[in-house]
Amino acid sequence: MKKHIIKHIKPLRLNGLPQDLRKELKEARRDRGWTQQELGHRIGLPQMHVSGIESGKIVPRFDTLLDFVRALDQDLLLIPRALVPVVQALVRDHRSHDEGHAEEERALYADDSESPGTNERVRDEL
Repeated sequence: MKKHIIKHIKPLRLNGLPQDLRKELKEARRDRGWTQQELGHRIGLPQMHVSGIESGKIVPRFDTLLDFVRALDQDLLLIPRALVPVVQALVRDHRSHDEGHAEEERALYADDSESPGTNERVRDEL
């Protein structure tokens, strides 16, 4: 029976972190005014490792990615796909307020392709 037990299971790894995630991490670091070396010191990584993560040459383990993200005062979150547009709208709204952009009030679920100032929805008539 022991002959059928798999002795080594190779974990599946990404070829690299998605580019948009790497860009967000890099921007968050720069927004704080930190160098790669400063961020690395805070999370216990050498500057070259931080550079490798930001460039996509290194795929960090989950715990390393979590430390990286949390040092930047952010977090990783699993959400149902159906709620992704809502969460993206909340983030967009939060960023626009942080950047001091005064936008007129709009629904959080508003589509970016809608023209500004349009508050009416097109309804299908039965």
